[in-house]
Amino acid sequence: MRRRKTPVEIELTEPHLCSMDLRLHILHEVPFFSALGHDQIAEINQQFHEKGFQSGDYLYFSGDPAESLFIIAEGRVKLLRHATSGKDVMLDLLVPGEFFGGLSTASDSSYFETAQAITSVCALTVSREAFRTILTRYPDVGMRVLDLVTGRLEAAHATIHQLSSQSAEQRIAFTLLKLADKLGEAHEVGLLIQTPLSRDELAEMTATTPETTSRVISQFQRDGWINTGREWIALTDPAALLETAEIPT
Repeated sequence: MRRRKTPVEIELTEPHLCSMDLRLHILHEVPFFSALGHDQIAEINQQFHEKGFQSGDYLYFSGDPAESLFIIAEGRVKLLRHATSGKDVMLDLLVPGEFFGGLSTASDSSYFETAQAITSVCALTVSREAFRTILTRYPDVGMRVLDLVTGRLEAAHATIHQLSSQSAEQRIAFTLLKLADKLGEAHEVGLLIQTPLSRDELAEMTATTPETTSRVISQFQRDGWINTGREWIALTDPAALLETAEIPT
């Protein structure tokens, strides 16, 4: 039997191998640094250190002292929150250029969520004290951080409402659309979400069981709305998913 060809091209990241060019490029891409010039980014880069993690490693746990801000240079990270039901809910899947961790400069703050590497990861980290120095040096960065945190809180409230009020089919359709908006690439198989994401992890993102997720994904595939393979999902009929998710067009 001929093996099915996968459209996914998995890039393996070697921890601790973030080049200087990559570091500067990623810092330029971070929303609250994007308005700064090259010389300013080079100065800020001196405050950051890099850390490497293998797939499955935990970067930190919920409740740990929030000592550092993290920025992904290479790899994928998921943010988890332990729900009252006893299950872990995946709050977000983060890609290079995204930040997470300790944004507060308060000495008694703690991490709200748990961060775990999905792939091997090279992350740039800055201590709470060093980040405070950056904010003092560049006040406009602080204003951008405030705007971004406000936006994230609004998105979190919307996600909580969606998880608590919609059916499993609606939640999974909504999540697939959200992932496609963030990670999707046009491909002959459809709008390709090219990242290692198991059905267990998709269940974590939608507050469903792996069995329910498998049933819904299989139904979506039979309906011709998606195409799936090992470590990839492609949206072939986003309009149908949009209608199922009941998202206004």
